[in-house]
Amino acid sequence: MTTALITHDDCLDHLTPRGHPEQVARLVRILEVLESRELKRVKAPMVAEDDLLRAHPATYVARIRAAAPVEGRAQLDADTWMSPGSLDAAHRAAGGAVRAVDLVLAGEADNAFVAARPPGHHAERETPMGFCIFGNVAVAAKHALEHHGLSRVAVVDFDVHHGNGTQDLLEDEPRALFISSHQFPLWPGTGTADETGPHGTILNLPLAPGAGSADFRRAYEEKVFPRIADFCPDLILVSAGFDAHRADPLAELRLETGDFAWVTERLCDLAEAHCGGRLVSCLEGGYDLDALAASVAVHVDVLIARAAG
Repeated sequence: MTTALITHDDCLDHLTPRGHPEQVARLVRILEVLESRELKRVKAPMVAEDDLLRAHPATYVARIRAAAPVEGRAQLDADTWMSPGSLDAAHRAAGGAVRAVDLVLAGEADNAFVAARPPGHHAERETPMGFCIFGNVAVAAKHALEHHGLSRVAVVDFDVHHGNGTQDLLEDEPRALFISSHQFPLWPGTGTADETGPHGTILNLPLAPGAGSADFRRAYEEKVFPRIADFCPDLILVSAGFDAHRADPLAELRLETGDFAWVTERLCDLAEAHCGGRLVSCLEGGYDLDALAASVAVHVDVLIARAAG
């Protein structure tokens, strides 16, 4: 079979201020490094209204649409911005995540990587924050549960920042397991181990500044992989942030490029064991361009190899 790459040129039109870490160059570099890979290339559609409204109330969606500028830029919070192209980009990012779920569940791809921006894992029900506007992965998880009727969906977030938005959007859903490994303390200041959610379906793994490969791998071997196996999901979704890399300028974890290949392999093992290999990965953070490109390359190479195998 094949690995799907879902993206859209509209995601290049989300323009942040000069010097902002979540910049167009991130996606440009990713698409360059993936250009030579054999992938099923799919254009991300606009997210359907019903999918968006499963995650965010209509008042929030209307507020975001009203905030979109015709020219210049609009500031949604301290570090989240919109330009004239941002609204379409945000709709494509969420729609791309949903499309990836549809492709994988229909058997048209074994797995998928969504290369889109803005990212989504910090967007809460009614709050844009941390470069994020809509909760892309949470939207995809709810689509899998409600539209496709899956019984259980697991979301794994290895971005260096806690996925507070995804947690906020999914913690009331007993059919969704959300796992986040992240540096702590670090912005946004959430994600302590005692945050388990009303149904016990939240697992947070705070890692101390300076933690490296051994700490990361130990946490996943001891806590993440057994928890996923116990949950026995019908689909695994990945919030793939690569800013835990040692070269990243926004945090202080010390992962190597190879760690992202390792965790991808292990998540694919779990997907094969429990849900027919069905795994969808969506881009989140990663702000050193060289480290980001190298990490995405090994991540996607594992997906390709597993689809071919």
